[in-house]
Amino acid sequence: MQRAITLTVEGLTLRGMEHVPERATESPVPAVILFHGYTGTKLEPHRSFLKISRALETKGIASFRFDFAGSGESDGDFENMTASSEIRDAKAILQMVKRDPRIESDKVTLLGLSMGGFVAGITAGDLPNDVDKLILLAPAGNFRDLVQYKMSQAGIRSDDQIFDDGGNLVGRGLYEDVIQIDGFGRAKPFRGPVLLIHGTKDEAVPYSVSEKYASDVYGDRAILRLIDGADHTFNSHAWESQVIAHILDFMTT
Repeated sequence: MQRAITLTVEGLTLRGMEHVPERATESPVPAVILFHGYTGTKLEPHRSFLKISRALETKGIASFRFDFAGSGESDGDFENMTASSEIRDAKAILQMVKRDPRIESDKVTLLGLSMGGFVAGITAGDLPNDVDKLILLAPAGNFRDLVQYKMSQAGIRSDDQIFDDGGNLVGRGLYEDVIQIDGFGRAKPFRGPVLLIHGTKDEAVPYSVSEKYASDVYGDRAILRLIDGADHTFNSHAWESQVIAHILDFMTT
């Protein structure tokens, strides 16, 4: 059953949706938490997060998806968003889900798209005993490099505090925060199974980033699925269907 939910983190209300199978009222079920990408929301392009959630529910798996603070319909302003604030939110959501009596607390999986994958990997690495599995969709493990490049291309001066990124005002705090974070190193302590899915034509985050996660971070615990021709957010029905099929296979076997 789909239902709107909220969670307050450091005085900010995060707004989200839960999809919980009806049988969870009788016996706890596994759960997946979905983390959106940079400038994204709990729906993501072509409502892909909604479709993933509904597909999981048909398999008896609950899911939870929130807008991070400053994104979507949640409280806060985007210019105050940092990688650390999203990691903070992710950890709070994880603990909320683990406390839910309808959920098997030792069967909680994190799923992240792009920057959400960066956040999910770090969250699992920081709290390895709290996460069962990890699913990373086009994860931006190189997010530090992406932010530095974006700011240099925009001609940001050393004293600029805010810049306009396609209508989103981005605060300098994001840059100052993320340059101190090693996304790959922070992810390493997680020891559970990992599914990596990446498009071979991703121009935002090259699929070599997922190859690096597989080879340097997770080793033989990782499964890497490359989707031929797919872009960063799998913008076709065929690509999206492959993503969902890989997720369901990973979660049910």
